[in-house]
Amino acid sequence: MKHILIVHGPNLNLLGEREPEVYGSMTLADINAELETFAQQHHLTLKNFQSNHEGGLIDFIHEQRHWADGMVINPGAYTHYSYALRDAIAGVNFSTVEVHLSDISQREDFRKVSVIEPVCVAQVSGLGWKSYIAGLEKLLDLKKA
Repeated sequence: MKHILIVHGPNLNLLGEREPEVYGSMTLADINAELETFAQQHHLTLKNFQSNHEGGLIDFIHEQRHWADGMVINPGAYTHYSYALRDAIAGVNFSTVEVHLSDISQREDFRKVSVIEPVCVAQVSGLGWKSYIAGLEKLLDLKKA
């Protein structure tokens, strides 16, 4: 596995400003920089993408389906209700790990349910920006299995 998509859903462009007590103080650019460092250390090539639009996320996943070997996705609020995003993930031929900065199991009731998780190989939440690193590690572990 060497080509990995990093997909950030709605409102993640506001990281560092938006509810830092929940999501931390790192910006999306900071997180992407940390992920690039990890990728270089593990000989991975990443494509980072963020959109506040469901269709934009779906189009990107479809467009990258022949390039990507795996994906780490933070679907944001789409986690809880986007069957279209779920179907896009199910429709491509690579493994996906769902990640969240906060621990969604400890948040509001509506945030505890993920319609995305059943089509992913794993879900990681509650580790802040390191949830993305843990997601990449899970994809790398699949390669070893």
